[in-house]
Amino acid sequence: MRVILGSASPRRREILSQAGIGYEVVVSDCEEVITKTLPSEVVSELSVAKAEDVWNKICEADGACTGKKEDILVIGADTVVAYGDEIYGKPRDRDDALRMLRNLSGHVHQVYTGVTVLTKDKRLSFVSCTDVSVYDIEDKEIEAYVDSGEPMDKAGAYAIQGGFARYIREIKGEYNNVVGFPVARTLYELKQIGIKL
Repeated sequence: MRVILGSASPRRREILSQAGIGYEVVVSDCEEVITKTLPSEVVSELSVAKAEDVWNKICEADGACTGKKEDILVIGADTVVAYGDEIYGKPRDRDDALRMLRNLSGHVHQVYTGVTVLTKDKRLSFVSCTDVSVYDIEDKEIEAYVDSGEPMDKAGAYAIQGGFARYIREIKGEYNNVVGFPVARTLYELKQIGIKL
């Protein structure tokens, strides 16, 4: 089966590679239109849109959807960090990153990833949620972390697999979900519908 990852995320690519899954990348360039408000609904909606966009690109490019070519499996995913009622995307600037991290310090927040998998005859969609507890962080530590540049392209302004690992008290849920893709849950759910990668 030809596995297509519909994401430019280096973290998602790394997770799939670590799991021993061969894949190609076809990046979705669909407009991210959000009509929902709850974090779980937002990531679900966006993962479906990304997977469908990539599916349509593949079909148009090589006719794979007609059944004349090899089977394909498209994976679309979207991840957000949420604290309280607010979704934390990638920080707009240094001040936004500082604000997010100051809010996360000493509290528990959630990381949601929506995953949608499409084949020519099957469709799977689910949301994975992980609770992340953060130690109290001194303001000078937050500033130093932001000034490292690492937070600026990360949802929630941190990378659990990077320098921010030193501030994580505990997580409840799949670690790779926080990195950006719940690979274990994805493989489990696929097995339930008869697909083994």
